Amino acid sequence: MMISSVRINCALSLTRRNRQPTMKTSLLRRNDLRRDSALHKMKQWHRLGQLLCSLCVCCLLLLSCTLLPAPDSPNTGTGRITIGTTLKVRTLDPADAYEHGSSLWINNLGDRLYSYETGTTQLKPQLATSLPKISKDGLTYTIPLRTGVLFHDGTPFNAEAMAFSLRRFVENKGNPSQLLAETVESVKATGEYELTIKLKKPFAAFPALLTFFGTCAISPKAYEIGAGKFKPDTFAGTGPYKLVKYGADSLKLDVFDKYWGEKPANGGVDVQIFSSAANLYSAFRAGAVDIAYQNLDPEQIRSLEQMAPAQGWGAIASKGNYASYWVLNTSKPPLNSPDVRRALAAFTDRPLLVERVLKKQAEPLYSQIPTTFDVSLPVFKQRYGDGDAGIAKQLLRKAGYTKDSPLKIEIWHASDAPVRGLVASTLKALAQQRLDGALQLEIRSVESTTAFDNLEKGIYQTFLLGWYADFFDADNYVQPFLDCFKGSPKDGCKSGSSQMMGSFYYSERANELIDRERKEQDSRARKAIFGQIQELSAEDVPYIPLWQNIDYAFVQKGVTGVRADPTQQLPLWAIRKSTSKSAPPPTPSP
Repeated sequence: MMISSVRINCALSLTRRNRQPTMKTSLLRRNDLRRDSALHKMKQWHRLGQLLCSLCVCCLLLLSCTLLPAPDSPNTGTGRITIGTTLKVRTLDPADAYEHGSSLWINNLGDRLYSYETGTTQLKPQLATSLPKISKDGLTYTIPLRTGVLFHDGTPFNAEAMAFSLRRFVENKGNPSQLLAETVESVKATGEYELTIKLKKPFAAFPALLTFFGTCAISPKAYEIGAGKFKPDTFAGTGPYKLVKYGADSLKLDVFDKYWGEKPANGGVDVQIFSSAANLYSAFRAGAVDIAYQNLDPEQIRSLEQMAPAQGWGAIASKGNYASYWVLNTSKPPLNSPDVRRALAAFTDRPLLVERVLKKQAEPLYSQIPTTFDVSLPVFKQRYGDGDAGIAKQLLRKAGYTKDSPLKIEIWHASDAPVRGLVASTLKALAQQRLDGALQLEIRSVESTTAFDNLEKGIYQTFLLGWYADFFDADNYVQPFLDCFKGSPKDGCKSGSSQMMGSFYYSERANELIDRERKEQDSRARKAIFGQIQELSAEDVPYIPLWQNIDYAFVQKGVTGVRADPTQQLPLWAIRKSTSKSAPPPTPSP
């Protein structure tokens, strides 16, 4: 099981267990003004003029730094790209990083054994030279490795270095360590360029797990193994970029001139981390960043989309795999009643939420598994429809709830997630309008970190949360939500993944199906098992799927090669910026 692999996103930009620091530093430099009483009067006036001029320049600089911070001007003609984002970076140590903000840059600084074809969900070898050879029992993976690869510090890459990287990921006991610790028995170099990994039990999605950004190769000379021995502000990997600056609100990535693969199309990347979506929005409009990516508010996205044609901007949208759910605590009354949970599922109007709250910048989700996976089935739509008040009222009456004896449910959300607050308000209004008083929703909010700590304690009746997957496989939308190794149908989950998620769902059938899909190597048979899991989830309703995101990136005129990747990454190496003032508008990549 992967209990510790839970990647809850209570707010729109919070993705992991740990709390992200938001501290910033600023330095103010002052120049002393010296006066000489013997100077001529005209010279005094001249100096006064210089002072006034200097003050004006300082004011302009301060204003630009406050409103439009950027490490370098995006139009200097250097070929460097400036990216603006609101995603904080707590650490760049692969053994400890578990946030989406860290994954974006580590995926460009480091290489893993496997990756994806850019713009697709097709698995491909990266530091491996082919897909693994798997033993008949599904436990042993033999992986041939690439030769001629160097780390950023000049150390040669080989099987020993790759084994070191994976062992350190587990043994340093960082936030994501359980992803491998609960799966991998041993990692050994069985040749100079051959790696052998033995699993504790079969896991069909293991090659996909090896695409997780934290499993990248790192230099054995730059890091050490030992619990808690992390290096948050340095990076020595094998990727196309090397880290030359790490700051609280900026990163600087230079091209690695000894990279084994295709060289980047740009001269490097400067990352500016903004304190708010409003500042990012203003910076992009003013041309202070080449690319605005993650996270703008729905109104800001709509505004930039409307202005894009006239300004020559590129507005790039791609279906993402970030999913939002309504978690229902199945272990306590009244939500221990399947009919009550089914009534909530029937009453939920996803298209209305997407239109009114999300400004059509998402897609309705009718399954535990997003539609970016070919195994996804719209089981909730087939079973309950959308906003079907008739079915909802019928189920509520069956459970004993009417206008005179209403069902009262608390709906919780993170206080720093305004969009989820609007979703809760919309659901409350729909209940009042459509269910004749039989359902009364009470809205509650709580700080994100507190919310995460309390979910597994069963404090909340229901909760609105989002989910970034650890790796691109349907299993990562099933096992962390439905699996439970200790509990009962009567008492719910006492220990397991569903307890961590706050649903406390327990089903022997779900446990058995998850175990089967994890062992099954045949893709068709595995797809059929995922179908059964989705049907079971729609019948028992421990979660109500709401929507999956559309990923947006906005680019300035003359910037090309930007792809909003379906695996929720931003490949930097294909991005190119023309230095010509007459450059054509950017063409979104397919």
